[in-house]
Amino acid sequence: MVEPGNKLKKLKMQEINRNETCCITHCDVPMDQIYWDTRWEKQETNWDIGYPSPALINYTDGIANKKTAILIPGCGNAYEAEYLLQHGFTNITLIDISPLAVEKLKHKFKGNSSIKILCEDFFEHKGIYDLVLEQTFFSAIPPFKRKDYAIKMHEILNNNGKIVGVLFDKQFNNPFPPFGGCPCEYKPIFEPYFEIKKMEKCYNSIEPRKGNEVFIHFIKK
Repeated sequence: MVEPGNKLKKLKMQEINRNETCCITHCDVPMDQIYWDTRWEKQETNWDIGYPSPALINYTDGIANKKTAILIPGCGNAYEAEYLLQHGFTNITLIDISPLAVEKLKHKFKGNSSIKILCEDFFEHKGIYDLVLEQTFFSAIPPFKRKDYAIKMHEILNNNGKIVGVLFDKQFNNPFPPFGGCPCEYKPIFEPYFEIKKMEKCYNSIEPRKGNEVFIHFIKK
């Protein structure tokens, strides 16, 4: 017979082990311009849903200040940016490391002064923003750089600046993007730098991702 105290201790250890094994800690694939250009050339863009993320639309619909400085890193085809422009936003910055992706974006948004398009490594970017929209970028970077992601976000956000978007609540166990994770991994990364206002199951995920995403709303400390 197992004593109640020992049973509780065993359950706690199982929870700790589960939390540890759910987190990917390394990656051997270089995530550089060549890698991402090759993905675009081969049309290996499974992250592209073809329209703005419903979760991000729902959030940005509640923003009254259309001059809010918004950054979308790792933006891809930037459907969210199109939506923002259509709804009067005037201060949008897009970053992507892939020259091919940026070339397409510059053609798409040619002549629009409300949007800035940069071909850069996010981690070397200089700028200050009120809001960063997160849509699959976090899952595209090597997991060992996630703390660097949190630090960089803190650096480029204004006081009370926000990160809003969706993160995967699922493991992919791939040596290449997307890299999954879980809230038990994400919280220790972000809590030193951000108030976690929300990190909860995303109720309006796209159908293929239902039950496998968390909606996040972080505020800079």
